[in-house]
Amino acid sequence: MLTSTQVPAPLRGDEPDVDTVEPSLSPPAQKPELSPEHQKIVKSTAPVLAEHGVAITSHFYKRMLSNHPELRNIFNSAHQSTGTQPAALAHAVWAYAANIDNLGALTSAVSRIAHKHVSLGVTPDQYPIVGENLLASIQEVLGDAITQPILDAWAAAYQQLADIFIGVERSLYEGAEHSPGGWTGWRRLRVARKVVESDEIVSFYLEPVDGGPLPTFTPGQYISVRVFLPELGVYQPRQYSLSDTDDGKHFRISVKRDAGQGGPAAPPGRVSNVLHEQLPAGAELDVSNPLGDFTLDVASDEPVVLISGGVGLTPMLSMLGTLVERAPTRPVVFVHAVRNAKVHAMKDYLARVVRDNPQVSKAVFYEETEAADRPGVDYDFVGRIVLADIKDKVLLPNASYYLCGPIPFMRLQQKALEDLGVPPERIHSEVFGSGVV
Repeated sequence: MLTSTQVPAPLRGDEPDVDTVEPSLSPPAQKPELSPEHQKIVKSTAPVLAEHGVAITSHFYKRMLSNHPELRNIFNSAHQSTGTQPAALAHAVWAYAANIDNLGALTSAVSRIAHKHVSLGVTPDQYPIVGENLLASIQEVLGDAITQPILDAWAAAYQQLADIFIGVERSLYEGAEHSPGGWTGWRRLRVARKVVESDEIVSFYLEPVDGGPLPTFTPGQYISVRVFLPELGVYQPRQYSLSDTDDGKHFRISVKRDAGQGGPAAPPGRVSNVLHEQLPAGAELDVSNPLGDFTLDVASDEPVVLISGGVGLTPMLSMLGTLVERAPTRPVVFVHAVRNAKVHAMKDYLARVVRDNPQVSKAVFYEETEAADRPGVDYDFVGRIVLADIKDKVLLPNASYYLCGPIPFMRLQQKALEDLGVPPERIHSEVFGSGVV
């Protein structure tokens, strides 16, 4: 994941006069306050980010990680090498600049990013490091186009955003620390057992090394795990959804092994391969407290439609199991897309839940089938999900919709639901893949 807490950034002004004073990057004696004039400057420069944003954020990451190599333990090295992290940050910077006078529009993004930051152990003292390197990158990439008023405006804008994140993250840290069984930072958990769920997915059952209780979590939340990669000389953290119900004794994550496609554009997943190949039962892992705001509304009695693609089914399994245990009359529709039976994880579990719970129905789509596959048990449809074709099954009165899967899948299902008349506020999503952190 990536650090988007550093969301303030670049701009380009008009060409400076020959006697323009060179902008100063010296830290101000006191925190700069964002004035109406600062807001105006930041908002007016937002269009420039479409042209120069990625160049600035790419320079920023290289500069910051060179000056502060200890931060490499926080960042996803694969996202750095493919450029997805700088691109995600550039988009976040643009969104912040465009909404500098309407920060309410960014509430959901701030919440999502703050949860990721806390899961990675981001601390307030790291924000000045980010700000210093971001402002320097703006000047170094755009050169003389950056005037002192522009730099001052972005310094104030960054400080405002940093303060927002620090405040939200403080609340999350305090909540984790004071909840029964909760903690901040990393805690050692042992792999009690490993279960092969498909050709690609293995489940890890994790229990505390210290023998203490685990905190409660809400279905849909995730934990971060980190492993040391000798070839990189750094720790690498990853987020994995909790795929089981909450019992206070164990966490379960179900990890897809990412083989990659080869080449720098799609490198194999180093962490997932380490977990699959080098983490036997009995091994220990550094694990964060459960976090994430993509969560099931457990208090409601309204219908739930769970729509997932590939390994995106992992948080849906936690939601499904919780609904069956705690709300046995609440209607549930489980819609899932997968390539074929070999990579369809937990298919026997799903079939059993549907068989034993009349309030639960499913619509599983296989792109490929074989003679041994069981129609109506393993899968229900051949091809990709087309929600319009099963609208009688998924369009339930007052239903809430939860989506999880690859980005193209998410966009397609979001649009399909809206085209079918589902209000956007009833659609909740968690994207598996790169993002800003």
